[in-house]
Amino acid sequence: MKRLWDKVLASVLYPFFRPYVGMPGRSYRGPLPELTDDDKLTRTHLVRHVRMLAEKIGDRSVLNMPGLNQAADYIGEEFLAAGYSGFDEQPFNYEGYDLRNLEVRVEGTELPNEVLVVGAHYDTVPGTPGADDNATGVAAMLHLARRFAFHPCRRSLRFVGFAREETKVTNNMGSYDYAKRCHDRGEKIVGMLSLEMMGVYSDDEGSQKYPWPFKLFYPTKGNFIGFVGNTASRDFTRRCVELFRRDTKFPCEGVAAPDWVKDATRSDHLPFWLFNYPALMITDTSNFRFPLYHTMEDTLDKLNFDRFALVTAGVQRLVKELGNEK
Repeated sequence: MKRLWDKVLASVLYPFFRPYVGMPGRSYRGPLPELTDDDKLTRTHLVRHVRMLAEKIGDRSVLNMPGLNQAADYIGEEFLAAGYSGFDEQPFNYEGYDLRNLEVRVEGTELPNEVLVVGAHYDTVPGTPGADDNATGVAAMLHLARRFAFHPCRRSLRFVGFAREETKVTNNMGSYDYAKRCHDRGEKIVGMLSLEMMGVYSDDEGSQKYPWPFKLFYPTKGNFIGFVGNTASRDFTRRCVELFRRDTKFPCEGVAAPDWVKDATRSDHLPFWLFNYPALMITDTSNFRFPLYHTMEDTLDKLNFDRFALVTAGVQRLVKELGNEK
C-alpha cells in the first residue's frame, strides 16, 4: 500500500520537481558489461591507489599531519609517474596547519583558456582509513590524470588533489582556496567534476536512501552512480548525465538540486558554486547508501572495484567529451 501511495504522490509532485530531477536519456538497465582488458588495467590502478591511501597510510586528517602529508606526497609522485614534468603545489593555512592542494594541467589544443577541473579531496575524518571517503575519488582522479597526460583535448584539463574537505567551515576547504584563486585570476572554468565516494554499490532492495521527497523519483537499489549539481549548474549537470548515459553501460542518476537540499553541497564542488562556476559531484551518494562512512569500517573490503572501474572508465569518456566540446 505504501509503495502505491508513493507512486501516486510521485506522479502528483513530479511536474513541480521536474526542473530538478528531469534528466536527458535513460539510466542503463540490464546486465553490466564484462570488464575489458583496459577496464581490468583501470581496476588494477584503482586498487593500488586505494590500498596505498586507506591501508598503508590510513588516517589523513589534520590531526595526523604525517599521514596527510604522506598522502599529498603520494599524489605528487603519481603525477610524476604519469609523465608530467612537474606539478603545482598550492599552499594554504588552516588554523596554523600548513596544507596544500596539488595540481597538474594539460593545456588545450584550441581553447586553452577554457578549463575543465577534475578534483578530489585526499583528507579523511580523523581516525578513519577513508577507503570510500575519499580514497576512491583520489584514485579515480589519479587514473584520469594518467590517461590524459599525453592526450590533450581542445579545452584545458586540470587534475587536482584538495586538502581539508572534511570541515564544517567552507572557506577553510582546500577547494575553496582553489576556486577563489581561479575567480581572482578571472579564469574561465567551464565545469568542475568533484569525485566524491565512488566505490560502494548494492543490488539489494532498499539499499538506497534519499532525503524526502527525492526518494519518490529515484531507484531504491544503490547500484548507480550519481551526478549531483544545483539549479545554477543545471545545464552542465544535464549535459554530463546525457553524455554518461549515452556512452556508458552503467546506471546513472542525476539531480540539479534546489538550494534547500543541503546534502547536495557536501563536497568540493560547493566552493565552485559560490564563485559562480558550473560544477557537480560524482558520487555513490555517501551515507545514503553507505552507513559506515566516517567510521573505522570504511575499508577496502567494502568496495566493489569491478563497478568502480566501469564508472571510472565512463568518467574518462565524459571528460574526453567535455574537453573536446566546441
